[in-house]
Parts: sequence; C-alpha cells; structure tokens
Amino acid sequence: MSIPTRGVLYVHSAPSALCPHIEWAATGVLGGTVDVDWVAQPAEPGVYRTELSWQAPVGSAAALASALRGWERLRFEVTEEPTTSSEGARYSYTPSLGVFHAMTGLHGDVVIPEDRIKAFRVKAALGEVSMDDALDGLLGVAWDAELEPFRHAGDGAPVRWLHQVI
Repeated sequence: MSIPTRGVLYVHSAPSALCPHIEWAATGVLGGTVDVDWVAQPAEPGVYRTELSWQAPVGSAAALASALRGWERLRFEVTEEPTTSSEGARYSYTPSLGVFHAMTGLHGDVVIPEDRIKAFRVKAALGEVSMDDALDGLLGVAWDAELEPFRHAGDGAPVRWLHQVI
C-alpha cells in the first residue's frame, strides 16, 4: 500500500511549445487528468507559468522532477509534504544548474542530513571548498537566486527583467 502525500508543481517558465508536454508528463506521473491554466511569465517574454497542486503516493515529487528535468528553457520546482513515514522534499530545476534536491521538514524548511554536513566539513578542512560555499550548496542558494525573479513576477510584484542575448 502506498502512502499518499500532497505537493505542488510550480512551473516558473516554459515556452508555449513545452506546455502540453509538461501536462502529459504530469499526467503520466500523477495519473488522472491534469488541468492547469497557463499564464504569461512577466519575468521573461514569450514563456508561461502555472501551478499544479497534487495528491499522489510518496515519491511523486521525485518522479515529476525526473520526468521534467533536462528540458531546455524550463524552470520548475516540485514540493512534497512530509508524512508520518517520510520526509518532505523540494526539487528545483534550471537549465543552467540542473536539479537541486533537498529534504524538507514539517514547515518546508530545508533539512540537511548529518552525513552531508560531515562530508562538506571534510572538504572545507582540506581547502577544497569554503564553509560558506559548502552551506550555499547544501541550501541550494544558486537555484534560489536564479528562480527568485520567476517566483515573484506576478501582478504587482517587483520584477528583475531578463533579456535574451543573441
């Protein structure tokens, strides 16, 4: 028996040609029918955004991230709520950075496993990485920085416009 959980797929930016493919991929992972409304993404002309709340078995966020990763010009996040027997999860994806995964706690905060902290302490002690860079990597700071303009580009929110360079 699979344990159900809830989550949200945030598609921050997708070219119009990808929109139906994203819906098909989500339907393939979540089952049923996916019905979303696509709206223009003001942070980048010519792309669209949407949100999809879902309820499905634990692990569905990972399956969604796997189904969508690698698509050019697609930016998304998938969250999955914790259950009594599983941690929550957040997956962030950008074309330039790839996938970031973090476990999340009850309130959506990133939870960093002890073994990952120990590994970065060793790398920092060896001079391979600074402690600040290690913590930024564990927290997904680069993904947050790239996705932030897309997260808050709705009506009335400040926008940092991105321009296409040819």
